[in-house]
Amino acid sequence: METFLIRALQLIMSLSLLVIIHEMGHFLFARLFKTRVEKFCLFFDPWFTLFKFKPKRSETEYAVGWLPLGGYVKISGMIDESMDTEQMKQPVKPWEFRAKPAWQRLLIMIGGVLFNFLLALFIYSMILFSWGDTYIPVQKAPLGMDFNETMHEAGFRDGDILLSADGKPFDRMGADLLMGIVDARQVTVLRDGQEASVYIPDGMMDRLLADSVRFADFRIPFVLDSISAGSPAQLAGLQAGDSITHLDGQRIAYLDFREQMAQRHEQYVQAPTDSTSQALRDITLTYTRQGVENTVALRVDTAFTIGVYAVGQTDRLLPVVHQKYSFFSSFPAGVTLGVNTLKGYVGQMKYLFSKEGAKQLGGFGAIGSIFPATWDWHQFWYMTAFLSIILAFMNILPIPALDGGHVLFLIYEIVARRKPSDKFMERAQMVGMFLLFALLIWANLNDVIRFLF
Repeated sequence: METFLIRALQLIMSLSLLVIIHEMGHFLFARLFKTRVEKFCLFFDPWFTLFKFKPKRSETEYAVGWLPLGGYVKISGMIDESMDTEQMKQPVKPWEFRAKPAWQRLLIMIGGVLFNFLLALFIYSMILFSWGDTYIPVQKAPLGMDFNETMHEAGFRDGDILLSADGKPFDRMGADLLMGIVDARQVTVLRDGQEASVYIPDGMMDRLLADSVRFADFRIPFVLDSISAGSPAQLAGLQAGDSITHLDGQRIAYLDFREQMAQRHEQYVQAPTDSTSQALRDITLTYTRQGVENTVALRVDTAFTIGVYAVGQTDRLLPVVHQKYSFFSSFPAGVTLGVNTLKGYVGQMKYLFSKEGAKQLGGFGAIGSIFPATWDWHQFWYMTAFLSIILAFMNILPIPALDGGHVLFLIYEIVARRKPSDKFMERAQMVGMFLLFALLIWANLNDVIRFLF
């Protein structure tokens, strides 16, 4: 319950900030061109509002709605979410949206998207300035990667070190690496000290979307943190800091060792003879200590443990790059990060229209789950910047009822030199709102299905 509340609070805080900034973009451009804004509302307020306030000598009422699905600014003389068609029947007033030149109306409409994108760039910059950039370079992973079954079927092997896709070098784990793999014709890996090629089959992304596990993870070295007194490991002379590299001559990582010990234990329980069961308990370990390789034979206990605790901190076992930024250098780096994030998200949109992609579409539950279960300001701001990128892109799509739909009609007006009729705009707004609500229901239904099944 505590985890749910922490994630819910982060989601509400993040979305509230993004909605306010988005609507502020519309508001400020409207005021710049002396267009009247009748209402500025955080969240939607059908039938009633939780809070409203109108300052003296102000044309704008500020409110907080009860339905946290977004927000809006009601601009005079515009067909929007309020569907105030009666106002549109009145004579045009000079302060109304419809009285302004097309280029001014265009700037008013893209103001929200522009502000969301600029907010993301600013947050990314401040993240880099405050925390720097920390990542594990995939090309330097000492034991390579563990891959899921779909990746195995494509030709990857556990232990492969990812080098490049169609000649473009890999840098770090993340969406860019995944997109690089699924969009590539050939992926180059380092396998047993030699470069090898993996040819990516068609439909790779659809198959990965259908998986319930991550496509790859770093193989974690088996480094000893501490050893139990009187355990097989201590009796064999193993020490804290030793790195176990082979089990019975086979190269292993930490998870490999655990899996093989579990398999041996099962075989031990089912062994037909005492001699067979005793043989299963005899193992040979190869380990390195201060760069020197050693081999030791020992007998595990009947629980098939050797009495050690592994180092659990990944940053102590894998090569971590930490890059710091000054205040001024953080801005170009933040812009680059924001632009690359947008490019990656746009590249993934094509998979939304596939069968598996539609199943992956998520609502508020899926969005909330991307926030950490414990409060972490670094992750909160990182996720907020990412959501700001998504909000900007989704709003600029040419769908009626979204900013992009209004922009599309304005571009038509500029090119054709005539406005779409008010009746057409009303119907387009209604169709767009229907599509958006249908999409919202579908996304949240996916959340419910994933939760139940």
